[in-house]
Amino acid sequence: MTKKPLHNFHIPVMGLAYTIDSPIRVAQYGISSVISIIDDEILEKMKDFYNRKFNLDYLGIPTKTEDYRAKRITAYLDMVDDIVNEKFESFKQEISKNKEALKNFMSILPNTSDLKAGLQQLISQTDHLGSGIRNFIESNLMPGSIDVNIMTKVDKDNYKKGEQLPVMYNDAHASLRGFANSKLSSSVVLSAGMNPRLYSYLEEFDDFFPDENGILKKKIILKVSDFRSAMIQGNFLAKKGLWVSEYRIESGLNCGGHAFATDGLLLGPIMEEFKQKKNDLVQSAHSLMTAALEQKGKYTVSQPLAMKITVQGGVGTSEEHDFLLKNYQADSVGWGSPFLLVPEATSVDPETRNLLLKAKEQDYYISTISPLGVPFNTVRGTTNEILKYQKETAGKYGSSCPKKLLALSKEFSPEGTCTASKKYQEIKLKELQAEERTISAEEFEWRKAQITDKACLCVGLVNSAYMEQNIPIKGEKQGVVICPGPNLAFFDKEVSLTEMVQHIYGNTNILSDHQRPNMFINELKMYVEYLKKEIASSSATITKAQSKKWDIFKKNMLEGIDYYHHLFSHQSSFFKNALETITLQLQNYKLELTAIEIPQAEK
Repeated sequence: MTKKPLHNFHIPVMGLAYTIDSPIRVAQYGISSVISIIDDEILEKMKDFYNRKFNLDYLGIPTKTEDYRAKRITAYLDMVDDIVNEKFESFKQEISKNKEALKNFMSILPNTSDLKAGLQQLISQTDHLGSGIRNFIESNLMPGSIDVNIMTKVDKDNYKKGEQLPVMYNDAHASLRGFANSKLSSSVVLSAGMNPRLYSYLEEFDDFFPDENGILKKKIILKVSDFRSAMIQGNFLAKKGLWVSEYRIESGLNCGGHAFATDGLLLGPIMEEFKQKKNDLVQSAHSLMTAALEQKGKYTVSQPLAMKITVQGGVGTSEEHDFLLKNYQADSVGWGSPFLLVPEATSVDPETRNLLLKAKEQDYYISTISPLGVPFNTVRGTTNEILKYQKETAGKYGSSCPKKLLALSKEFSPEGTCTASKKYQEIKLKELQAEERTISAEEFEWRKAQITDKACLCVGLVNSAYMEQNIPIKGEKQGVVICPGPNLAFFDKEVSLTEMVQHIYGNTNILSDHQRPNMFINELKMYVEYLKKEIASSSATITKAQSKKWDIFKKNMLEGIDYYHHLFSHQSSFFKNALETITLQLQNYKLELTAIEIPQAEK
């Protein structure tokens, strides 16, 4: 009998290190979370930290070791698995013997949980915990999944003594190999779009194919923004005999980290399409996968494997959580940024957590600081921002670029340069200075800001974890970069894990601001502002492609508003107290959007 997950929420990956050890913290309670495995250096240092903490015997892996990057990732994941399993066994023993501990555990289970109901029935039948409880716990409990994330764009070519190494040593490829060679039975979350070479590399590892019982030891999760993307990527993998076990839909703008805006497609209509067409995804992938498995001479499956549809981005109340589960039949809902205020769950230094506690709605914004050139959610007042400003005041620009994970620009070197690096910015600033007399002062300052705004994410996104655990940080002082979603503006308390989970399930409320907008309205507001900004920041000469893009964007948003009008007018179970406000907000945003004039290309 397959055990069911204990929870219907998960903790998504946050940055490079905010969830670096979340499974060690929360998996024993059945909570699934995601570790970023792009940066092998922090994984190695965290392995050393937990080696000492738990008196383990994992050996260090120096950079001179052949394939050190993949081996470090494998070793860290194996260690996390060992620690989680040990903590899980201890936890089961504790709640089998201690009634108070068992009741505390039950308090964080979903109210609709069969497990919770079963435990309540057993407790009501006896004053003493005995073999019945122990057997029930053994048969029904399972730890949360130790999933991993690979951002597919972070797949830099690597060199040794000036010679380019084979593709298998590219950063994302090595990360995938590290996970594939680990003893974990969990999932890899592939985010940031399709990387055909990386997707094809999955074929090299048997764990991604079904065994003789149709079981996948390692599963694939794709983070996607719309149904079309899911179908294209899912079929691409299915043609290789690979099954996508979960599509993780994320709001384009109402999320943390990099913001990949859709063409005006809003989360509600996107989820509706997945709900209506999920069977198309399943059947298309199953037929393609079966044919591929037969051709490869591998085990085939007569029936489609399980496929989950999950969603994340901007969820803040139990009502929103339940609505996503029930109305869209989502299998799980991701709660990310609010967990940055839960010390038991995430790795955040006190100064940065305090910044998040005090930050208001206007402090969260979509920045241009990412060297990837993709809009990036962050908050004003980080230590990285302060240090960067101090350096620039002294006429110093760019980072020393010690890790080079984002050294992806081939403009000045085949080995790649990071646009946040001192090397890159010095060259670009010299080029700009050579043009200074031929351009206006306004254009000069604007172009200078475009060059120097980039921040070193490789260091900034891991420093918080080092600082929390007092792990020494070598090299240039960079401070902390953090990438919360704008929804965090409505959370202003440090809370315990129990309080956060009870908030998710509607058994307590940790929000103090009752003016928080509905998640769908908040996303709509962001998309209207995004379109306005896109048009305002465009060049004087408008192309046909730009006009067409904005027309589609506006059309999709207007259709999305009409969808919400219909959806909420037929809702009798959810958002009762806010329906009047939601309806008025939809009308106002429709008027605002209708008034936006799309510039047309000159004939």
